[in-house]
Amino acid sequence: MISLAGRDILHAWGKFVFTGIGLGLLIGVTLTMAGVYRGMVDDARVLLDYSGADLWVVQRDTQGPYAEPSSIYDDLYRGILGMPGVAQAANITYLTMQVRHSQGDVRAMVVGVVPGSLGEPGQPKQLVAGRHITRSHYEAIADVASGLRLGERVQIRRQQYRVVGLTRRMVSSSGDPMIFIPLRDAQQAQFLKDNDAIHQQRRRTAADPVLVRNEVPGLLDALLAAQSYPYVNAVLVQLRPGAEADETAAHIRRWNRQQVYTREQMEGILVGKLISTSARQIGMFLVILAIVSAAIVAFIIYTLTLGKIREIAVLKLIGTRNRTIAGMILQQALGLGLIGFLVGKVAATFWAPFFPKYVLLITSDTLAGLAIVLAICTLASVLAIQAALKVDPAEAIGG
Repeated sequence: MISLAGRDILHAWGKFVFTGIGLGLLIGVTLTMAGVYRGMVDDARVLLDYSGADLWVVQRDTQGPYAEPSSIYDDLYRGILGMPGVAQAANITYLTMQVRHSQGDVRAMVVGVVPGSLGEPGQPKQLVAGRHITRSHYEAIADVASGLRLGERVQIRRQQYRVVGLTRRMVSSSGDPMIFIPLRDAQQAQFLKDNDAIHQQRRRTAADPVLVRNEVPGLLDALLAAQSYPYVNAVLVQLRPGAEADETAAHIRRWNRQQVYTREQMEGILVGKLISTSARQIGMFLVILAIVSAAIVAFIIYTLTLGKIREIAVLKLIGTRNRTIAGMILQQALGLGLIGFLVGKVAATFWAPFFPKYVLLITSDTLAGLAIVLAICTLASVLAIQAALKVDPAEAIGG
């Protein structure tokens, strides 16, 4: 049986090789899509790991700071530092936007951190080049995926920042590279209005009939001069060794009246909610690709089988059992699947680094993909086997 299948494959090796390459590229796309999903999950977990936080304090009734807008006062962290079990607490802002630099622009997540406070939650953990932010204004640390280089200037809103450090794998849950800037600059970038909006607001304030009627001395000037933005998106909290996250979170909810999430809850939001729609889309594409792959294998094996009807009739005429003929066709289908899977695995590994999103190819997915491919090839050979078993041995004589 093995000899028959092998000889037939060698007889039509060109068809098998080119069909295997085409099927392999399709399998490579399938493996890559599974790797994209794995990469999205890994990005979300890396985001939480590198934040260095055990608790996230955000605006009440929101799922921020990654899933929804969140705005809390920047002095809230002082009260949180006095809570039992809290070791460190730091303000942070997140803003996803287009950032301009000399080569063009890039979509990035701009993160506002307190400069010079190394080891606090939210700080970039590891630098591959340069140094940390030490000044209160106009310095930045960028992820290498942004394409920025040391010493390059990047424009965020109205200000320009010099890149003083580079980090790696610091990305948002959607894969956008992070750019860290001083907290005060980030607050202005996120909450400061443009000049026209400020001018219009001053005109409306000056025309307020209550202010004009009451003629409160100095109140109008004070309102016009108040241009501070004392808001952040979240407070990241690190716990003391041995402290219970749920217990500390309950204290903060009770006394500060804000929403607090633990690591498990925040991971559930990122993976279970933000990525769920993309996961369903990728799942649908994987199902479609599996159906297309099965159809291709079935069509090719069926066509090859019809092309050697007379040879099959001769085998039957000389007494070859149906089980042997069915095994020959099944082995051809499995051989085609193995060739395609090998090509697909090599292709996916080759082009994964060039994808704009992180592609994580893991061994379990590869083994599962191999099993699915072999199962598809087995099912796809059924139609060709049925056609072969219906061949009349008399066709070998009448041909």
